[in-house]
Amino acid sequence: MQINPYLTFNGDCAEAMEFYRELFGGEIIALQKFEDAPSSGISTGIPGDRIMHMQLEVGGRILMASDAPEKMYSKPEGITIQISFDSLAEAERVFSALAEEGTVGMKFEPTFWAAGFGMLTDKWGIPWMMNCDEDKG
Repeated sequence: MQINPYLTFNGDCAEAMEFYRELFGGEIIALQKFEDAPSSGISTGIPGDRIMHMQLEVGGRILMASDAPEKMYSKPEGITIQISFDSLAEAERVFSALAEEGTVGMKFEPTFWAAGFGMLTDKWGIPWMMNCDEDKG
């Protein structure tokens, strides 16, 4: 069994996933737009250039995403994407990049359980947690 996070966006999936690809150093391994669906497919009323399905692979892990139909889109609630780092510098770099134009809930700093921990919501409305137990460098 493999469990993968699946993010839903409101028309900006391609932009967000390209940003994540560059930030995390991953590779887009699947990309389907609504215009690529066969004409016998389900009529969605979604603009053809929006993303039906996209997959980003980072370090053997998969992050999936798509654009939701406008009437079906809702901001993420009750879920957070958590990333663990071995390097404090790398955790700080990723946190800073995701925080740009986003909202920081807890600034990245040392805690009693970690060398560094922080929480934020990025500019696309995706909540993230960064954690570095100990700086291995």
